[in-house]
Amino acid sequence: MKDQAEELRIKLKLAEENSAPKTIAVVSGKGGVGKSNLSLSFSISLALKGNKVLLFDMDMGMGNLDILMGNTSEISIVDFLEGSISLKDAVMDGPKGLKYIAGGSGLSHLVGLDAGLVDKFVKELTVIFKEYDYVIFDMGAGITDGTLKFILSVQEIVVITTPEPTAMTDAYAMMKHIHLMDSAIPFYVVINRAQSDKEGLQTFSRLSKVVKSFLDREIICLGSVPDDHVIQQAVRQQIPFILYNEKAQASKALKGISDKYIRRQFSQEPISKNSLHFVSKLKQFLFER
Repeated sequence: MKDQAEELRIKLKLAEENSAPKTIAVVSGKGGVGKSNLSLSFSISLALKGNKVLLFDMDMGMGNLDILMGNTSEISIVDFLEGSISLKDAVMDGPKGLKYIAGGSGLSHLVGLDAGLVDKFVKELTVIFKEYDYVIFDMGAGITDGTLKFILSVQEIVVITTPEPTAMTDAYAMMKHIHLMDSAIPFYVVINRAQSDKEGLQTFSRLSKVVKSFLDREIICLGSVPDDHVIQQAVRQQIPFILYNEKAQASKALKGISDKYIRRQFSQEPISKNSLHFVSKLKQFLFER
């Protein structure tokens, strides 16, 4: 009962602060760190708590969220870009009330759209956004001029890395690139495939010290997800791991991360200085020539 009251209080607070949904970009400096897997199960975890969640596959040419859910989407954002459907028609049903938009190679053309299609995209996005509490963009690994426009438009960024030195180096490079464009946008970090809670904390501590030393800013630790064989089993079965085995260590860790995020249980709350909503910022970036 107490948890339900707390959830209601948080949702009312969010509604009062901002009628638009919370927008989140999930990024990684390199591929193969489990970003899409975590994006999907994180989104489902939010939906299971009664939130209306839209997951947008922004991996240009390599979108695979529908495959991870065991779906083969016949409709994707590419169909909208080609003018055959409305953006709302591209929204598909995922598990546990989750909604998603499948990605495709046509996403790379978003940057060079003519003004008419950009305006149409922004207007339809504005209408869709009114239906959700959270809109999560699962970005492709690395960064391009096109994806950067979306990343800089969101309210918060979740960075996925692993304890591997190369993954940490690439994660820092990603944050540095974004920081140089927007020094106020908040960074949250999830350490994936940690061998223990201790390794997860140590990995975050090393990354945090580097960011503080060279960028003079704080990053927020959301938590770590253990290197759990259940995740590989879930991928083979094409079932999100949080649903494949809710008692698995990875699932429990992911639920803890989503709880921490929703309840804003951080030692300090980073606040972006840009008051513009996502759609307004994105429109500015897309109309830049």
